[in-house]
Amino acid sequence: MKGYLCLQDGQTFEGEASAHWKQPIQGEIVFFTGMTGYQEVLTDPSYKDQIVVFTYPLIGNYGVNEQDDESGEIQVSGVIMFHCADKASHYAATSSLKDYLEKQEVPFLTGIDTRQVTKAIRKGGSHQAVLSSQQVNTISPAKTGQMQKVQGQQLETYGSGKMHIVLIDFGWKKSILNALLSYDAKVTVVPFTKIKELEGTDYDAVVLSNGPGNPKDAESYLPQMKAITDRYPTFGICMGHQVISLAYGAETEKLPFGHRGANHPVKDIKTGKVFISSQNHNYVVKASSLADTPLSTRFYNVNDDTVEGIVHDQKPIMTAQFHPEAHPGPSDAEWLFDDFFTLIQSKKEEGVYV
Repeated sequence: MKGYLCLQDGQTFEGEASAHWKQPIQGEIVFFTGMTGYQEVLTDPSYKDQIVVFTYPLIGNYGVNEQDDESGEIQVSGVIMFHCADKASHYAATSSLKDYLEKQEVPFLTGIDTRQVTKAIRKGGSHQAVLSSQQVNTISPAKTGQMQKVQGQQLETYGSGKMHIVLIDFGWKKSILNALLSYDAKVTVVPFTKIKELEGTDYDAVVLSNGPGNPKDAESYLPQMKAITDRYPTFGICMGHQVISLAYGAETEKLPFGHRGANHPVKDIKTGKVFISSQNHNYVVKASSLADTPLSTRFYNVNDDTVEGIVHDQKPIMTAQFHPEAHPGPSDAEWLFDDFFTLIQSKKEEGVYV
């Protein structure tokens, strides 16, 4: 049957609709430029309530497996593709992409000129869109509070290593947890709205996770965040980077259409080296707002000069706007986890945190 992608600016694209459409689906429309990694994208909590356009013309050829989910369910509102493979051609596949989407009742459109949709997003900026069985003229305002939707309900502990890391949950990816566990760490995941429950807990360092939406949705928790990051070695990833920056007095702003994909070049000011990163975010830290804070830029985006990571001038705090754990994407930035654990160990040996 026919289905429609209706953009907030009035543009409409017609395609072939998937089987299960109970009602029109609205979300912010974004595009992902990677050739692979669709399963990780679909299940990444940072994509909560978004309609994802896959720019690569063939999606789903290697199917879906049991290892690559980044959370327990598909997080996106809908999916736009030019062509979705009917069958999976990979030894590890347990399902085709179509069956995977339909089983979780996530609507999708195929036969769409995804490059044309991407051009529309790049020209008009991020905005709302609707997937529907008929053309839609009126679109509601954007949803908010995505972080509250994807965070866990309670504290959970993984692993039993010697180093105890607290992972503050804004919508964490499984790959971040796995990266921390690979360093023989015990990791306690704490929903950001329940960080008071950390009182009395003995731990060595803190990681602030990725997550969806506007970082200012966590504004009322910034004093509590700062109290923790002032005391412990801290690593902020994506949303975590933005929250830390806000906590220390910087400002954030929304990009025209965000950074998403596995091919974003980032330069390290400290070493002068450029590496390729995996990214997924709408908001960035305003570079000019760092001037009156104890933070300084460590990484910046080669394409548009936006801030990609900061360090604190006195305290053991480091951040990355990109995803050093990747999944999907290159492993060029995995060394940041090495740096973080080296930082933790050096502070433990000092016996105090500065």
